Amino acid sequence: MFSEKKLAMNRNHVVKALRKPASEFTRADIIEYISREGIEMVNFMYPAADGRLKTLNFVINDLEYLETILSTGERVDGSSLFPFIEASRSDLYVIPRYSTAFRDPFAEIPTLSMLCSFFDKDGNPLDSDPRGVLQRACRAFNKVSGMEFECMGELEFYIIAADPGSFPATDQKGYHESAPFAKFNDFRTKAMYMIASIGGQIKYGHSEVGNFTQKSMVYEQNEIEFLPAPALEAADQLMLAKWVIRNLAAKENLNVTFAPKITVGKAGSGFHIHMRLMKNGENVTQTKDRKLSDDAKKVIAGLMTLAPAITAFGNANPTSYFRLVPHQEAPTNICWGDRNRSVLVRVPLGWTSGKDMCVQTNPNSPCEIETYGKQTFEMRSPDCSANVYQLMAALCVAARVGFEMENALDVANKTYVDVNIHAAENAEKLASLNTLPTCCVESAEALKSQREYFEAFDVFAPTMIDETIKRLSAFDDKHLAEFLKDNPEQMQMLVNEYLYCG
Repeated sequence: MFSEKKLAMNRNHVVKALRKPASEFTRADIIEYISREGIEMVNFMYPAADGRLKTLNFVINDLEYLETILSTGERVDGSSLFPFIEASRSDLYVIPRYSTAFRDPFAEIPTLSMLCSFFDKDGNPLDSDPRGVLQRACRAFNKVSGMEFECMGELEFYIIAADPGSFPATDQKGYHESAPFAKFNDFRTKAMYMIASIGGQIKYGHSEVGNFTQKSMVYEQNEIEFLPAPALEAADQLMLAKWVIRNLAAKENLNVTFAPKITVGKAGSGFHIHMRLMKNGENVTQTKDRKLSDDAKKVIAGLMTLAPAITAFGNANPTSYFRLVPHQEAPTNICWGDRNRSVLVRVPLGWTSGKDMCVQTNPNSPCEIETYGKQTFEMRSPDCSANVYQLMAALCVAARVGFEMENALDVANKTYVDVNIHAAENAEKLASLNTLPTCCVESAEALKSQREYFEAFDVFAPTMIDETIKRLSAFDDKHLAEFLKDNPEQMQMLVNEYLYCG
């Protein structure tokens, strides 16, 4: 039963109207909502190979037609959505998932939208549906570990607008800046409200490090971070959040980019993914004596092992590798550590002191929440060029592999660092660590050499792996960064080409 406490604060319009959790929505609920709220149109939305949401619009002609599309879905041209599907056998079905239903906050005509799943001609889930890949990865992880894989994402993005000329921000010092020095806090909070209204579970939002002025334009970096959720739900929320942010920017005549790097010497935008392990409804990432669990270390060992191939899914165009350079709070070496923002996998503060900071601040209000359940660990290499479903599936595969490795804890121990890895006195430790790929071609080579891990349990279809390797190899960017180092105009042209990636 959905508790009144959760219902009272829920921002999702459909949840509030139906007074039940989205996971329990039925076709009858959707029809009831449409009838009661005067909804006149229905949209089906689904991600294609480019990582963007596509939309199919329906006018509701009558109840019979509504029941038909909600029950049987519709046909779409798969060859126009996925490059590995041939035009001669391209038809696919899209079937709406009622649990994703939301009131479109941008539509002038009252519209209800839903995310969809793909099916082939035989009525089976499409083996190369990005979301289906993540679903299979989660099932395989559960089968091997007995646990559930949960994620939360951090969306970093730049807002670009004309320079108002007043209260200039300090260059590259925008972290948690307030108005008037931060110019777009209102935009971010409005986006957060809209994301919450369509079902997104947001943790917080803030301005980020990056800000600069160039050619009378202000570039301001922002971040919206989400709460942990089962990986499939987390990925759906992030897809819709990017859609909201872009639509709101277009409506307010602003420009927004999730690109990993937009100019040299300024902060890039990552797509950090936090993970946690759940068993019987409890977070087992941290033990009850507030230490990182061996199970979490096994997963981290899997991430260390498959990190090179993961870049094939998490860093999907040449500009991704302009961000992955030393001394930029972005990883280059395959290692992990506590609180360290230059490592590949960071274990953030986890309320491990056992001290009640709340009662120290508010003497009459002791903390009544068990804090060991808040621990996560964070993969810091990806950026928003990634297809979120494929990326989370790759991370889930690595988590499974960590449980399959007999030497996982030894791998975790050897790749742990508790120092500034780039400091001169730590050169020996740095030399002992493997490094991430430095371009798309190297990522393709890494995926080719490690593909059997991703194809195991039929998680990634071979055609999807083939297509990913082919696409990355085609960039032919092995020496691109060195070439562009002294060619800023050509670098900017490349950045502009991928400004709207993901």
